[in-house]
Amino acid sequence: MNELLLKMEGIEKFFPGVHALSECRFDLNKGEVHALVGENGAGKSTLVKILTGIFIAEAGKISLENEIVKFKSPRQAQLAGISMVHQELNLMNHLTVAQNIFIGRESSNLFLNEKSINEKTTELFKRLNIKLSPEAKVGDLSVSHQQMIEIAKAISYDAKIIIFDEPTATLTDVEIDELFKIMKELRVQGVGMIYISHRMDEIKKISDRVTVLRDGEYIGTKDSDKVKIDEIIHMMVGRITYEEHKKIQDIKEKTPVVLEVKNMNSRDVKDVSFELHKGEILGFAGLIGAGRTELARLIFGADKKTSGEIYLDGEKVNIHSPHDAVTHGIGYLSEDRKRYGLALGMSVSNNIVMPNLDEYVSWGLISEKKIEEVAADYVGKINIKTPTVNQLVKNLSGGNQQKVIIAKWLLKNSDILIFDEPTRGIDVGAKSEIYKIINKLAEQGKSIIFISSELPELLRMSDRVLVMCEGVHTATLDMDDINQNTIMKHATSH
Repeated sequence: MNELLLKMEGIEKFFPGVHALSECRFDLNKGEVHALVGENGAGKSTLVKILTGIFIAEAGKISLENEIVKFKSPRQAQLAGISMVHQELNLMNHLTVAQNIFIGRESSNLFLNEKSINEKTTELFKRLNIKLSPEAKVGDLSVSHQQMIEIAKAISYDAKIIIFDEPTATLTDVEIDELFKIMKELRVQGVGMIYISHRMDEIKKISDRVTVLRDGEYIGTKDSDKVKIDEIIHMMVGRITYEEHKKIQDIKEKTPVVLEVKNMNSRDVKDVSFELHKGEILGFAGLIGAGRTELARLIFGADKKTSGEIYLDGEKVNIHSPHDAVTHGIGYLSEDRKRYGLALGMSVSNNIVMPNLDEYVSWGLISEKKIEEVAADYVGKINIKTPTVNQLVKNLSGGNQQKVIIAKWLLKNSDILIFDEPTRGIDVGAKSEIYKIINKLAEQGKSIIFISSELPELLRMSDRVLVMCEGVHTATLDMDDINQNTIMKHATSH
């Protein structure tokens, strides 16, 4: 018989202009993995932030082990046995792995006992099968290793409930398997886990039940082993959004080459050459560390190359900075949209016009009216869900933040667009909309480099796929040769 650990009922939350949660509910049993799913903006993050004391609900009640609780701070929730592995990394790069895990738990003399925390971290990592040195500096580690540290940190509190918010977004398949082993051990120990993810196959694999939210409302709860993926998606968005793999190549033999990269080299990229055609969607495939993002940043002038040449429409160009790239009609949507793509503290309208700001300045004065008009036009064109163009970008969902970046480069009228993991952390509904936007751009003659770690996505979107492994270009596959097995074969050997 399942033993109830957590019950949330009638949860209400308002933000300025937004009814974020309406009569929302959720429950969790001991030793259960309960998936919480929904489109970006559905209310998942708001609900768990109320549970963890980051937000306070206007109405509703929370019961933890049959006792009513109301957390007014994350510390209160943590002391009650609730830990969270955040989607956004929250580590201090200048500290060691062990120091990050045990920060805030100093001894009474206010100093960390380095030997003690290193030993505790070693023991914790042994239990979790994480192969990292406790003394390594966090800033020197990959994003995937940093994510494993976040997971270990949450587990180190001996929590009754652990919330996993998109924990696998930056992990390799091997690391995901290790995470799932850890979760299965926690399940045996009676720990309840809330698992937030947009990856349907993972939800089916690891969770016991699935609860769906839509537009801040509770839609339903299903047993994971009995519900089909299409049914979950339909509950999330009210429609089926999965699309067929691409079957017709949109580029022909004589389609002009708009971008040619010859013998590109840097510390992470080794002698890569390729061509991009007008109206083509060229997929970049490879495992973490393959050099895909590094190659994109070299093309965009964000990183310095050691050698290599770039040709646009047959003419050699010198790109030493992002400004040079933008001047030559190249736009770049970074995989880290919050760090490189957006000014989070600014409005939707200001973010959209940022690369074109000079056009809205006359005699030293900025025309706010013109900015708002053009921003409103693009908000309508690509269906950005925002109460107003003056809304701060940080208040939008991940999918809508990504659309703001797309609007920015559409307004700039870039001929070549580099999309680096454009759907990472975005729900299936927003993914479908972004796919349609990208396909429409290609139909209009824009040329797209599409970087993705999701093979089904590459199969769905790409006319050709360039595969990389450890900085080396291992294959370029035409549509007839594109399949998951072939891509993985070239992504794992060179």
